[in-house]
Amino acid sequence: MLRAKRLSLPADAHASIIVLAAQLEAVQTMIRSIEKRIVAQHRASEASKRIETIPGIGVIGATAITATLTDPKAFRSGRDFAAWIGLVPREDSTGGKQRLGPISKQGDQYLRRILVVGAHAVLRRARQQPEKYPWVTQLLARKPFRVVAVALANKMARIAWKLMTTGEQYERARLEARTEAQMAAAG
Repeated sequence: MLRAKRLSLPADAHASIIVLAAQLEAVQTMIRSIEKRIVAQHRASEASKRIETIPGIGVIGATAITATLTDPKAFRSGRDFAAWIGLVPREDSTGGKQRLGPISKQGDQYLRRILVVGAHAVLRRARQQPEKYPWVTQLLARKPFRVVAVALANKMARIAWKLMTTGEQYERARLEARTEAQMAAAG
């Protein structure tokens, strides 16, 4: 309030700023309340805690995946789950010749965005510590950053599906090797 007087704002402008500040404070309080509920839900879910251990997936991503995917066995494979989110190439096959097109983006936009943003974080870390992320580093050498981000998001979705269906803990080396083999076999 003292600062507004020093700047000699008109009375209407000062009143408007006070209203906007009160609204901002109310929104921040609501956000803190929602974040506390999300963290509580995350802590109560074993599947969410397992998924959070995947690099690039945090509390928000893990709770979003477990809340959206209530029955992981509804999908035959991790690829089907990734396709449902919209992280796999669209197939344009004809005459027995399989052609993969662009990423379909036909799915859960929120989950896709969370996974791609998480993949961006992993890629930034991979650039700083390439020895920890050999698969990503090799792919970054051949492909553009955003293409690699979507490929990594696809991989993260497949690993999340696997952890939810089997109840296993995330073991980086074993799961990533298995996922890479599955991705190579799927095309």
